[in-house]
Amino acid sequence: MVDEPIITQGHGAATARETEPLRAERNITLGDIRRPVEDDLKTFRRYFREAMRSRVGLLDKVTQYLLKQKGKEVRPLLVLLSARVCGGVTERSYRAAALVELLHSATLVHDDVVDDAERRRGLFSINALWKNKVAVLFGDFLLSRGLLLSLENGDYAFLHRLSDAVRRMSEGELLQIEKTRKLDIDEETYFRIISDKTASLISACTTCGALSATDDEAAIERMRVLGEKLGLAFQIRDDLFDYGLDDVGKPLGIDLQEKKLTLPLIYALKQADRRERRGLMKIIRKKKKSRADVRAVAAFVEQHGGLAYARSRMHALADEARALLDAFPSSDARTALFDLIDYVVVRKK
Repeated sequence: MVDEPIITQGHGAATARETEPLRAERNITLGDIRRPVEDDLKTFRRYFREAMRSRVGLLDKVTQYLLKQKGKEVRPLLVLLSARVCGGVTERSYRAAALVELLHSATLVHDDVVDDAERRRGLFSINALWKNKVAVLFGDFLLSRGLLLSLENGDYAFLHRLSDAVRRMSEGELLQIEKTRKLDIDEETYFRIISDKTASLISACTTCGALSATDDEAAIERMRVLGEKLGLAFQIRDDLFDYGLDDVGKPLGIDLQEKKLTLPLIYALKQADRRERRGLMKIIRKKKKSRADVRAVAAFVEQHGGLAYARSRMHALADEARALLDAFPSSDARTALFDLIDYVVVRKK
C-alpha cells in the first residue's frame, strides 16, 4: 500500500513555539514517521514472528496468512517511538511491541468472527477461509502467546497494562451494544465508549513504550495520557468517515446502518428541535436504510453543526496530546510522534 501524503502545520503549545521554529508545511507519510525506528521495526517483526511459531501445521499455515495481512503497524510504531522519546529502545521495548501486536491481532480475529466479516485489509478474513472454529482457536492461541511472552520474561507491568486495555475494550464494546439497542447515548457515554474501545489500547502502547525505557513515573504518566488523547482523536476521525464522500475502506453510513450514534450525530440531535429529532430517529430506527436515508442523515448532521463540532473536539484532543509531548527533549522520535498526531487527525483512511 502506498502511503498517502498529508499536509501538516507547526506543532506544540506556546512554549514549543518559543523554543524552536515552526516547521514549514510539508508532505508527511507513515514512511516518514517510521524512519527513526525503521531498524527497530525490523527487529520487532522477528520477535513477532518468533512468538507465533508453532509445530502444528494448521496453526503455522494460518499464521503465515496473518502475516500477509500486515497493516500499518501503528501500534508497534507507537511503542517504539514512545520508548525512544523516553530514553531509548531496549530489548523490553521489542517484547512490548510484540505483546501489543499479538493481543491486537487476537482481538481483530475474534472481531471478524463476531461481525461475520469476510474481508480484512483487502484479503479474505481467517474465518472466511477456515471457518469460525479455527478463527476463534487461532485468536486464543495469539492471546496465549502474548501472555506467555510476558510471563516468561517477567514483564508483569506490560501484562498488567495490556490486560486492563483488553478488559476496557470488551466493556466498551458491550456498553456500545447496550446503548445501540436503547438509542439513548449522550456525549459523555460516547466518550466513555471510545475511551474504552479505542483509546485504551493506544494508551497502553505509549505507556508500555515508556515503561520499557525509563523508571520516571512522571514521564510514563505523560505518555499514558498522551496515548489516551491520541486514541480519542483517532476514533473521532474514524467516526467522521461515516459522513464523508470518499472511499476510505469503510462503507459510508455503516455506523448508521448499525444504529451506532457517534459524536457528529449526537451533537446534531442535541441542537435540533423536537420535531426534527423525531423525524430523524424514525430513520435511525429502520432496520435497513436506503442511500437516500443515509444522505438525509448526513445532511441533517452537517446542517446542525455536527461535523464541525466533532472536528473541533478532535483537533482539541490532538492539541492536548502535542502539549504533553512538548515536555520531552527534542529528538527525531519526538518529531515523528508529532507527525503521527497530525497524521491521525487528517488521514484519509
